[in-house]
Amino acid sequence: MFSLVLNACGNSLCITSNVGSGIWTAAAVNMHAALGLDVGLLLFIVGLINAVTNQILIRRIDVPRFVGEIIFVLFFSYFVDIFTAAFTLIGIPKLPWLIRMLISILGVSTFCVAISIYQRANIFMHPNDDTTNILRFMYLKGNATASQLIDFMPPIIIMSITWGFTHQVLAVNIGTIYSFFMNGILIETADRLVFPKLVHNFKFKH
Repeated sequence: MFSLVLNACGNSLCITSNVGSGIWTAAAVNMHAALGLDVGLLLFIVGLINAVTNQILIRRIDVPRFVGEIIFVLFFSYFVDIFTAAFTLIGIPKLPWLIRMLISILGVSTFCVAISIYQRANIFMHPNDDTTNILRFMYLKGNATASQLIDFMPPIIIMSITWGFTHQVLAVNIGTIYSFFMNGILIETADRLVFPKLVHNFKFKH
């Protein structure tokens, strides 16, 4: 629960700073602009699609895994809305650009630490982060950076499509670039430095 709340907090810092979000969150913001749906709802829908994708990637039906991911994304999307409202209320969107840039980078770093914690705990996690875990250990020989880069392709495609409707790309800025190049590195670093006794226990059936 700690890492779930930490992840939601980091993503909300990125959203309210408006100097670039994590790339999946940026995709949700752009879908919000194109469709008018709530960002939290869109994050839930994306999570649901990720959860189904994971069942395909592990090549078997794993009901506890699927249910755990849906529960996680329900709480995650709810907390993102709460934190976003709170950070907006205290005035983060009105801060000077340089401070908002630092807040965005802090937000990305925060949710990467959260991802590292719950990926290692492997109890339940955001379905998108389980996707990168599956890619990392089943397909990419443990390479966190490669799994993150592959996972970035769908949101890039989504934003390309929404751009065709809105003719603008929102929530993509310094923070997004930082996230694109640093996610995998930050997660691997957090694996070593944050709760180092908590080690990966990812298991899969051949």
